[in-house]
Amino acid sequence: MALALLWSAVLSANTVAAPQGNSVNNIVLVHGAFVDGSGWRAVADILRKDGFMVSVVQQPMTSLEEDVVATTRILDRQSGPTVLVGHSYGGVVITEAGKHANVVSLVYVAAYAPDDGEHVRSLRSTKPPLASSTAPTVDGYLLIDRKSFHADFAADIPAADAQFMALAQMPTNAKAFATPVTSAAWKTKPSYGIVATQDRMINPDLERTMYARAKAKVTEVKASHAVLISQPRAVALVIKQAAREAK
Repeated sequence: MALALLWSAVLSANTVAAPQGNSVNNIVLVHGAFVDGSGWRAVADILRKDGFMVSVVQQPMTSLEEDVVATTRILDRQSGPTVLVGHSYGGVVITEAGKHANVVSLVYVAAYAPDDGEHVRSLRSTKPPLASSTAPTVDGYLLIDRKSFHADFAADIPAADAQFMALAQMPTNAKAFATPVTSAAWKTKPSYGIVATQDRMINPDLERTMYARAKAKVTEVKASHAVLISQPRAVALVIKQAAREAK
């Protein structure tokens, strides 16, 4: 989805220099439910300008298994140590895919960080979100009501951009939200977590609880669920920290 008005203020990536004092150069970004990988554009531009090799996964959102396969396909193409980043439901994907040998650390951006046997539905039941605007299609996919999308998903981005995001939603198979994680990568990989304090799609207290359990280094950002779009510099800063501190 093209958010040209929002992204026009982001610095272009014409001059690229290798990250200094940094052993990890590869970043893989995984999007969440209802959107696609273009939501990472502003974050990717910042990281690329700083010399990182950035890849964005376009997973099909047809099942957790297929989303993990799509992520693994991109991880296989990395030249070495990689920071794996997930937004929203993408946190479930990186929790499962993050066991890949190339992954050295995980970054959760307003994301789910499930334990073994947990899934989105079970986590949401413990600390329900404020939003209740998601509804299924006749064939079992989920979408957010267009009229509620701005307030619930992206309250801190321009209304015109949020409106287009609502029109261009990527349907998400409901079964992906009910598929449990088999083995949580955060148990063996260093983790970082961003809490979006104004999040209506995931309860911020649930984000805090999951990140604490994963012993993640936590950063809180005053932002909506769309923190990667409204606060790309804050998100990029945490990703760069994960790359810098990777061993």
